[in-house]
This record gives sequence, C-alpha cells and structure tokens, in this order.
Amino acid sequence: MKTCLVVDDSSVVRKIARRILEGLEFEVTEAEDGSKALEICRRKLPDAVLLDWNMPVMDGFEFMGHMRRLPGGDQPKVVFCTTENNVAHIAQALSGGANEYIMKPFDKDIIADKFAEVGLIPVGQAMV
Repeated sequence: MKTCLVVDDSSVVRKIARRILEGLEFEVTEAEDGSKALEICRRKLPDAVLLDWNMPVMDGFEFMGHMRRLPGGDQPKVVFCTTENNVAHIAQALSGGANEYIMKPFDKDIIADKFAEVGLIPVGQAMV
C-alpha cells in the first residue's frame, strides 16, 4: 500500500484529506506543521506528501527543502495544497521541488486527478 503524509495545521483539512486518500487506498500519516512532518520523514519517507504552505513552526516550503535534502528525499511526490493562488507562489513551489499544486478547497476528484498526473495512482482510478 502506498503512503501519504498530509501536512496541514488545520485538523479539519487533515481529516478530509485522510478520508479521500484512504478511499484511494493510501496509508495516511498526519502532521500539523513542517517540523513534525520532517521528524516523520527522517524515520521513513512516504510515497507522497500533500502539503500546506502556511503553517506555524515551519512552513510547507521550508519543510520541502529540508525533506528534499534527506537521503532519498527526492523520491516522494509533493503536491502543494494551499490557498496561495498567485503565479509567483506556484512557480516558487514547482521550482523548489513540488511535483504539483492544488487549491483549497479541494475534493476527491481534484486530488485523484493530481495524484494520477504525478504517477501515484493509475489514471483509471482517478475516474472511479
């Protein structure tokens, strides 16, 4: 089973993402900020990270930089999931190591489509 780390300071967003991702057959781990997420990644890297940008302690962009420098840290697919919608933020995320970018609010179809685009799930599974 593939694994996904959901990193968001909102427990509601984490709960919704968990429900969607478990429906897509992912084993889900949660963290409420980048620092806690980095601790999790130091123990075992996930296959995917659904990552919020604005969080206390360590934001998503800083977390991603640290994770990418871990041994094997280039492997997880990172999908930023945030309210930041200007082109500069999107470009910064993608040039900083993110694989994709989605806007809040999201739903199952949006996550499934993006996860299929980055090769985490089969394209057909995104349509179910």
